[in-house]
Amino acid sequence: MLQTLPYTAARITGGFWADQQRSNRQISLGHGYQMLEQAGNFHNLRLAAGRAEGAYRGRNFYDEDVYKWLEALGWELGNAHDDGLQEMATAVVELIAAAQEPDGYLDSYYQVVEPEHKWEDLDHGHELYCAGHLIQAAIALQRAAGDGTLFAVARRLADHIDATFGPGKREGTCGHPEIEMALVELYRATGEARYLALAQFFVDQRGKGTMRGHGTLGAEYHQDHVPVRQVKEAAGHAVRQMYLATGVTDLYLETGETALFNAMRRLLHDIVGAKLFVTGGVGARFDGESFGEPYELPSDQCYCETCAAIGSFMWNWRLLLASGDGRYADLMEQTLYNGILASRSLDGKHYFYVNPLQIRGGRYVRLSTNPEDGSGAANGRPEWHYVACCPPNVMRLLSSYAHYLATADRSGIQIHHYAQGTIEAALPGGPARVEVRTNYPWEGSIEAVIAETGSSPWSLRLRIPAWCGYYRMEVNGRVVEASAEGEGYIGLERRWQPGDTVTLALEMEPHWLLPNPRVDAVRGCAAIQRGPIIYCLESQDQPAGVELLDVVIDQRGPFETSWQPELLGGIVAVQLQGIVRDNSSWAGQLYLPASTVEDTGQSVSVTAIPYFRWGNRGLMSMRVWLPRM
Repeated sequence: MLQTLPYTAARITGGFWADQQRSNRQISLGHGYQMLEQAGNFHNLRLAAGRAEGAYRGRNFYDEDVYKWLEALGWELGNAHDDGLQEMATAVVELIAAAQEPDGYLDSYYQVVEPEHKWEDLDHGHELYCAGHLIQAAIALQRAAGDGTLFAVARRLADHIDATFGPGKREGTCGHPEIEMALVELYRATGEARYLALAQFFVDQRGKGTMRGHGTLGAEYHQDHVPVRQVKEAAGHAVRQMYLATGVTDLYLETGETALFNAMRRLLHDIVGAKLFVTGGVGARFDGESFGEPYELPSDQCYCETCAAIGSFMWNWRLLLASGDGRYADLMEQTLYNGILASRSLDGKHYFYVNPLQIRGGRYVRLSTNPEDGSGAANGRPEWHYVACCPPNVMRLLSSYAHYLATADRSGIQIHHYAQGTIEAALPGGPARVEVRTNYPWEGSIEAVIAETGSSPWSLRLRIPAWCGYYRMEVNGRVVEASAEGEGYIGLERRWQPGDTVTLALEMEPHWLLPNPRVDAVRGCAAIQRGPIIYCLESQDQPAGVELLDVVIDQRGPFETSWQPELLGGIVAVQLQGIVRDNSSWAGQLYLPASTVEDTGQSVSVTAIPYFRWGNRGLMSMRVWLPRM
């Protein structure tokens, strides 16, 4: 198994990801605080603390938004000190501590609205779910920022849960998985085995079929339809499925129980083979925010919730740690650059909950299954959501991204994701530090400079992404003949010297992706990929009068790429030739005899942009999958 690095051992210092983190730190986190105040999340905690009067506002899980936002603050304070963020964190932590009851219980909804019904509605009450997010926020603040105040609150809450649930106590588990991964992480932070045992208990409670369904879905909505070790396919609510899988894989990492890992591999095989969108998104249906049937992957009516993509990212990180297999890092990257980054607007203040791969001209994006969110927003991403789980989830991932860049073991350092920064590791032969220089994901050149090293040999392993058809590696300017191992990495083992430079050049030419013919929704179409990025056509970039519904492409035509510094914050755009169909014979007709239809059209140059930057210039039409001639 691979070992994670201490939080401060990896730093992002420049480039694409420094820009993302800077925007998150300077704009999104402060804006999130304002939105949590406006939506009533802080008000609810004040009610629980006896510091406010009035009615509870929002849903029974509103505490989770505060905790995820606070987790993001914790990670960010570990990246760079910020007096403004520190003041916000201190004030909110003090409020949370004041709201906690003497026995450790903490959930503002049940404290204010239904104090007589605590722990009674495990199916839909979200008490354990919110508790899990509090624990994760507390660990972030302690681990990254060195602040243990919230950690003490989390320990008291976890102890209350441990006194309430378990063998010989109350049975059952939460309808929304989350507590499992939080308890495993609390075990790692404290060394107390009872937290790991409690996580095991909650995992083992699943599959009894006792939870009430939701809408047209039965027990699978809550991941209660099959025991975890017997799972064979992804089903039910996509976020719940991803969060449970993350917690189960965490449990495997600590217990080594092979049955758990085998079940998770079966689950991922089902998703990757038949239920994964090209953006890395998961969840085909609005109904129950759920997985659909195999190959049911509609572009225009898909759900692809942002939280489900983040759950997949977290889960595949654990699978990577368990196996060292680069395929999991590939899926993390695919999901991150497409299914996750697409949620957040360039201004850092607006978010998609749902991430379609196609919209038609003039239509709003349906935001979620929550009627309070309305039908959509004119600019695509609303400023906040009535159910605002996604915005702070994006914030905490951006804040903590450096943690996912690399791992280490006794043999050396493994770099899984590329960002400009530094990576430090305590190796058996002494401390090592690697400086990474890159303009990834826009360019495929990565330099890894050995800045510090011990006297003993060690291995530096670099991932070769699955999308890369050609690569070249040099050490100190000399070409190294090396091929990627079966796990998708090139390993260089030697006695390194300070100043040694490894240069990896990944070919980043655009290419076409074709879907499995069983995917009815996009059969006969193709999508553009360059590096890890999936591209789309957005109507704003096309010649006047060109309707995207009429555009077809010739796969044999060439691509041209260009850096556009003024477009959408700076992107690599892809130009290609398309054909605009002549649809005059179809005027007013949906169906015509084949013998009467002439397939003619006019050549046109079209421009593709990264999918993760769509919807930032007003909402018009967009599509990822393009019909082929």
